Amino acid sequence: MSYDGDAPHAVAAGQRPTGARPATTRPHRTAPRPARHSALRSAVLLAAGALAVPLLAGCGEDEKPPAPLAGQDIAPAGRDLVADGSTLKWAVDALPETLNTFQADADAGTTRVAQAVLPSMFRLDENGRPVANPAYLESAEVIETEPRQVVLYKLNQQAVWSDGREIGAADFVAQWRALSGRDSAYWTARNAGYERIAKIERGDSDLQVRVTFARPYADWKSLFSPLYPKDVMGTPDAFNDGARRKLKITAGPFRVEKVDTANKDVVLTRNPRWWGRPAKLNQIVLHAVPRDQRAAALADGSVDLAEIDSADARRIGLAHRAKGTGTPLQGGGRTSVKKLRDWALAHGLDTGEDTGRKQLGKAIGRYLEQQQALGDVEVRKSLEPVYTQLALNGADGPLADERVRRAVARALDRRELARLVLTPLGLPAVPVGSHLALSGQAAYADSSGALGAQDAKEAQALLADAGWVRGGPLKEQYKAPKAAGPGRHGEDVSEGGEDGAYVVGEDDKGNHHETVGGQRGHGDPHLAQEGRRGGAPGAYAPKGTAAPAAAPAGPLAKDGKPLALRFVLPSGPGSDTLNAVAERITTMLEQIGIRATITKVSDESYFKDHIAAGDYDLALYSWPASAFPATDARPVYAKPLPAADGSVNVEQNYTRVGTDQVDQLFDQAAATLDEDEARDLIKKADSRIWAAAGSIPLYQRPELVGVRKNLVNAGAFGFRTPVYEDMGFLKKGAKVSPGPSKG
Repeated sequence: MSYDGDAPHAVAAGQRPTGARPATTRPHRTAPRPARHSALRSAVLLAAGALAVPLLAGCGEDEKPPAPLAGQDIAPAGRDLVADGSTLKWAVDALPETLNTFQADADAGTTRVAQAVLPSMFRLDENGRPVANPAYLESAEVIETEPRQVVLYKLNQQAVWSDGREIGAADFVAQWRALSGRDSAYWTARNAGYERIAKIERGDSDLQVRVTFARPYADWKSLFSPLYPKDVMGTPDAFNDGARRKLKITAGPFRVEKVDTANKDVVLTRNPRWWGRPAKLNQIVLHAVPRDQRAAALADGSVDLAEIDSADARRIGLAHRAKGTGTPLQGGGRTSVKKLRDWALAHGLDTGEDTGRKQLGKAIGRYLEQQQALGDVEVRKSLEPVYTQLALNGADGPLADERVRRAVARALDRRELARLVLTPLGLPAVPVGSHLALSGQAAYADSSGALGAQDAKEAQALLADAGWVRGGPLKEQYKAPKAAGPGRHGEDVSEGGEDGAYVVGEDDKGNHHETVGGQRGHGDPHLAQEGRRGGAPGAYAPKGTAAPAAAPAGPLAKDGKPLALRFVLPSGPGSDTLNAVAERITTMLEQIGIRATITKVSDESYFKDHIAAGDYDLALYSWPASAFPATDARPVYAKPLPAADGSVNVEQNYTRVGTDQVDQLFDQAAATLDEDEARDLIKKADSRIWAAAGSIPLYQRPELVGVRKNLVNAGAFGFRTPVYEDMGFLKKGAKVSPGPSKG
């Protein structure tokens, strides 16, 4: 899961009136493992531990997929225009805790490393479809379906590990055994798909691998991406600890030189045994930089590429305009402290009331120096394969009634919310119409009609049918809901303020969750993060937006209680988007008589103590799109089931809303090898998820990246997996055509 605004995202992806959740409810159950690996993780881009790529559902060869709403923006350039050598300094949110993507604390940095140094049998194209990676595969196809499904991988004969050994069946076998879930000594975060394999064997030659499945598995292309060497997967000790800080054996255009904890760097260097097109860069350095320091890092040259928020994007835009105009330090005369402070605040400088003239002057001077340096940086933008949703906790309280959930959904103008976030950035403001795919993916279809468009009268009729009437007697004076449950510390009840940005599937230090029973969830750090924590921009009302109409007098009431909901948001700095969206939603709900009070909690407790624990009514967080929704999305929408000990197993379904029919459709889709049939089943499942109104998709999250102007083949990647060997800096005098690439 991940945050979704200008603050760091945890991927995808991850958020009740008064009152704590029932003591018998637990967010999810997992097999025991050592404490350091059992912390809840927010998946990223959460999402959630597989490879850093969210592989997407494929389509038939004769079917043309719909176009993504926004293409890549990476300044594409031919390799002949790219200089050999140099180092790319790439900002990440934190130094990876592990280099093993299949562990619970894998994050976006883990993903970046895996993409650059390890084999991936499939990678994503511009539409998010998995396509065979020719660096490792000559072909991969289902060659038998009866009596069992058999997939034959034909490997590239040049593909070797960095120690010179050929990539082969032994590596596939080791990874299958480690991730099958049969040996609890392996601290795995997921095993989806691997548990369906019956056997793996060598084919007619060392370059062929035969994988036989015990049960049909439609999402077989999700497996072995990434593929680790048998040296990592062969024993529990090597898997659990050996690959956390080192990867001695790799097989990509780069290799891991070192993990430098002192300087917060992961240093990747060219792999001398790489058989493909040689990397243009000598090194890629993944450097940990906090979100609020990204602009300064781009200005002083300590990074060349960084995901940024909308405020930094606007700042870079200003740097490209006339320099030095309108500053209080220009011209003669003595500027008042008030004018200096007002100017500093207007430009986002954090100055206290007690800051003197001299300190203000220095701060403004540093800002102006940075502005001049930022003239060499540009913003590349697209839409991440991640969507933001409004989550409605259906475990108890008013939202346990489907009619109330549907009323909330019918009160929302989703197009207005999309415009609020995306229009100021010049990105397509189109509401997301599916829980299970995004525009550009073959499985995408707008199924929101199963719930219905905004209709205040219909929403009020649903509430009346559920027994909520206006002007009913109240047993006590209405008060804003107080914090309850494990996350009550550090909470702040308000009508707005700073908020974080959470994507389920991406990871954030201190905001962790695990998948259940070893299953990979929809929120694996599978996010080509990503894409992790893309700086979802700040939200502003588009010019000309009408002011909201006056709210109806008095809240709705039932059994002496008002219809009041607790809207929980994270309180991290620099994440204005969630707050702006939440405030607009509360206004929309007020129009139908529902009072929603915003409660801000610390980033550290937001996911763990509120979303996963069920301590909220309404929340905003994001999920990454998946190439394999039948596998990855099932835990997100699975019907919560009671366990023998009285707890409730919700897997990753943090809204606690699910149906048997949705579960059955997911199971059928995962077991059919007919791609058209599988897509139809996914679309049917999505329609039923809409009808249940547990979560309401709002908009696709923006992807804003600050990039050195002469850096090419890098930036806002959209769906497509980055091609690390093609990244680099332009040769002196070389030029590329301006404008975003279309894939």
